[in-house]
Amino acid sequence: MHRRCAPRSRGAFQQMTDDLKVKFPERRTASVLLTILLFAALCAIAYGARRVILLFVLSIFFAYLMNPAVKFLQHHSLLFRDLRGAAVIEAYFAVLILIGLATYSFAPAVVRNTLKAVDQVPTILDRVSNGEIAGDIGDKYGWNDEQKARLRTVLVRHREDSQGLLRWIDRSLSQAAQIVGWLALIPVLAIFLLRDGDRIAEGAIQTFLPQKHQQSVRMVAYQIHAILASYIRAQVLLCFLSLAFYTTVLLIFRFPHAIALGILGGILEFVPVIGWMSTAALIIGIGMANALHWVWMTALLLLWRVVQDYFNLPRALGHRLEIHPLTVIFAVLAGAEVGGIIGIYLAVPVAASLFVIWRSRTHPEESPLAKDTVSELPPSVA
Repeated sequence: MHRRCAPRSRGAFQQMTDDLKVKFPERRTASVLLTILLFAALCAIAYGARRVILLFVLSIFFAYLMNPAVKFLQHHSLLFRDLRGAAVIEAYFAVLILIGLATYSFAPAVVRNTLKAVDQVPTILDRVSNGEIAGDIGDKYGWNDEQKARLRTVLVRHREDSQGLLRWIDRSLSQAAQIVGWLALIPVLAIFLLRDGDRIAEGAIQTFLPQKHQQSVRMVAYQIHAILASYIRAQVLLCFLSLAFYTTVLLIFRFPHAIALGILGGILEFVPVIGWMSTAALIIGIGMANALHWVWMTALLLLWRVVQDYFNLPRALGHRLEIHPLTVIFAVLAGAEVGGIIGIYLAVPVAASLFVIWRSRTHPEESPLAKDTVSELPPSVA
């Protein structure tokens, strides 16, 4: 009896072993695992090179900022018409001339007032932390002794915050040289993108994608191109609004070099969070150094920040990118939570690009900006 059952048992065990060898690991399972490992490796590489990637992303944005001027010179240049490389050089040369004129006209006085304000910052913050500045504010605006004592109590209670602000200023100044060095590379990299951007994108599509998917991916790429161009135009609009506000308010309060400070504030509007904070710190510091109405200026700057972030920005970006203003606010808040300042800067274009990709997959005939994009496409793609 045992002799008959033994061969069957050995045969069943052998069959189970053969099934396991065939079914595990399957080719599909191995492919999924390799895809996950490859994706994890790419994420690790991207995280390690995040500064370089950010540098290239900012270079792309700068290229979009310069592209309208380059296109205008390419079609209307008196010397090098229809030459892309020459138009790029002419546009950069014009920007350098404008920067030189602005530096010659405004820089000496602005630098002098800035250094004066920076030298007085430690003394002012020390008086703020001790509450001594409450007497100066009260005397300037005609407060009674009770109001002065109340403000002095509040300032002394927040002494650690004032000292922390001074330490943050010291750290920021020590990192300024490194940041300026990185930012100086952005225009250099943008030259290559302005000159060969179309060929780089077309070469990447033909190299990494099969023939059957190239046309659809090319259409999505051109729609994302239109999205980014609209995003930069909206940012320029916000910068002009900030320039007008800063200049008007500074002229009303008779701040020195109001036009130069307004232009600087408009340019720094491109830099999220740090840009407007630097502008506000500079204006308030100059107001303190010159005994001007810096308290009212601080209130107006905070009010303008609320208007700019929750009214102007959602409507400008939402109108340009054809997404709802609430979506813009959500994207900015989510970007701040995930990536901090960089997340704020990249949140809106990333959200708009994902929206374009999703619409191209689900409703290709109703994809946003399709009509405007087709008019800009090469004849073969259109």
